[in-house]
Amino acid sequence: MRITIFGTGYVGLVTGTCFAEVGNDVVCVDVDEDKIARLNAGEVPIYEPGLETLVRSNSDDGRLRFTTDAVEGVRHGEFQFIAVGTPPDEDGSADLKHVLAVAESIARYMDGPKIVVDKSTVPVGTADRVRERISTVLVERSAKVPFDVVSNPEFLKEGAAVEDFMKPDRVIVGTDHAESADALRQLYAPFNRNHDRLIVMDVRSAELTKYAANAMLATKISFMNELSNIADRVGADIERVRVGIGSDPRIGYHFIYPGAGYGGSCFPKDVQALARTAYGADYTPELLQAVEDVNYRQKDYLFNRMREHFGDVAGKTVALWGLAFKPNTDDMREASSRRLMELLWEAGAKVRAFDPKAMEETRRIYGAREDLALVDDPMDALEGADALAILTEWNLFRSPDFDAIRERLSTPVIFDGRNLYDPGYLKRCGFTYYAIGRPAVRG
Repeated sequence: MRITIFGTGYVGLVTGTCFAEVGNDVVCVDVDEDKIARLNAGEVPIYEPGLETLVRSNSDDGRLRFTTDAVEGVRHGEFQFIAVGTPPDEDGSADLKHVLAVAESIARYMDGPKIVVDKSTVPVGTADRVRERISTVLVERSAKVPFDVVSNPEFLKEGAAVEDFMKPDRVIVGTDHAESADALRQLYAPFNRNHDRLIVMDVRSAELTKYAANAMLATKISFMNELSNIADRVGADIERVRVGIGSDPRIGYHFIYPGAGYGGSCFPKDVQALARTAYGADYTPELLQAVEDVNYRQKDYLFNRMREHFGDVAGKTVALWGLAFKPNTDDMREASSRRLMELLWEAGAKVRAFDPKAMEETRRIYGAREDLALVDDPMDALEGADALAILTEWNLFRSPDFDAIRERLSTPVIFDGRNLYDPGYLKRCGFTYYAIGRPAVRG
């Protein structure tokens, strides 16, 4: 099938590449000339396991092309996927200007039937606005061209996006037209062979499903972080509590890990946008607001423990392991590491940091600073540091050489924002160890 993807960000690039991988003819369109030039040269601007290999192989085989020419993109695809960004507006609502600009381009240049697919994460009612924008432009052109607008939200986890697309848990299709549902069913057939994962519903329900899924996961995280703060105050161990409640199959173990707060491009933005949708419908979303409030406070947790331990962090140097908001990505949007570093700098401390993939992104965000040293090895980050803080649960941090860590640190203290280590073992190794919702130990 001939497919056009507008937007070569995280969602658009993974979507276009995976469609090409199963034999479709895909054109990806973006207004960023530098990004398109890099993609045409085989350079993938984001880190996602397995993606670069697929981009290069499908580009070499001619099934995947990149262009800045919207006319070429619109004329090419029978399916027109809108996968551009929807950044939060000043009030937290999703900004749809890029989505509607693409809709206008499609309407301006379409010369045959199109199925327009909203892949971007968008508020309920966006498909109606896209349909209205296309219809308006077609009237201006005095053109009668059939089209439909379908909601097909993405459910990709950063760090596992290729696998998630190739082997989806579900494919949500929002449409009121059986013909469009059949067309999407055929399009997704290569990913839907073992059993039927495609779920068809009305457009507005599909739009809400995406926000509901992310808000539910964010709620579980904030709930566990709320419990971790209670555990701190009553002398309980949140990790034992987690195992105890996770053994209940009605609760399960997924997304009940306490930590230093969630980040990334989805959860923070989507919780805010869903809350704004609720306010716009004259409903006060108290739970969603609480989820966001708990997460905001949780990102201060490690800094507050550092102040309790040191009294004053001015003049201290903190080694930081992990800058990305989660493992297997270089994405630092809303990352807990950013909040901690900025609090430390504001208090007069310095940071020595390491991350396997997010170093260049850190340099892009913060530039050169005297109070930030980015090093090439996690052990190098410890040299001259007064403490180690862990913000991302990369595998290489899970079983380090604790003797080497103790030798390099000025004082043997670890602030663990992901509960990676056993407190008893750290005490025997001579460390003072602070984790999330666990009694502190002192070696």
